[in-house]
Amino acid sequence: MFDFAEDRPRRKPSLTPMIDVVFLLLVFFMLASRFGIDMHIPLNVAGSASGESYSGPPRLIDIQPDALLLNGVTVSPETLLAQIDALTEKPDDTIILRPAAAADLQRVIAVMETLSTAGYSALVLIE
Repeated sequence: MFDFAEDRPRRKPSLTPMIDVVFLLLVFFMLASRFGIDMHIPLNVAGSASGESYSGPPRLIDIQPDALLLNGVTVSPETLLAQIDALTEKPDDTIILRPAAAADLQRVIAVMETLSTAGYSALVLIE
């Protein structure tokens, strides 16, 4: 009545596509991640002073989204270091940074890098 054909041997699934996907993911994550580019900026937290009191003229840098203010006066990023030099006696004098709520973090980091590169080590970030 019914003519049944012989049973075929079962095929084993190929693992080649899965291995290809794993290698593509591996390559993607290796290229997407950045190794060893992390940087460290030493930062003094307000209130954790080393025992020295604040001396000298005020050195408050307000970081706005579109401007920098040194003691309430607008300055350009190019002249910031020259004006800070006039207000400090030595490189470890305290400089207070106050970012505005709308200021980008990258802008704050750029100002901190500029000051750190110039040799200023006592940066205090306040809210």
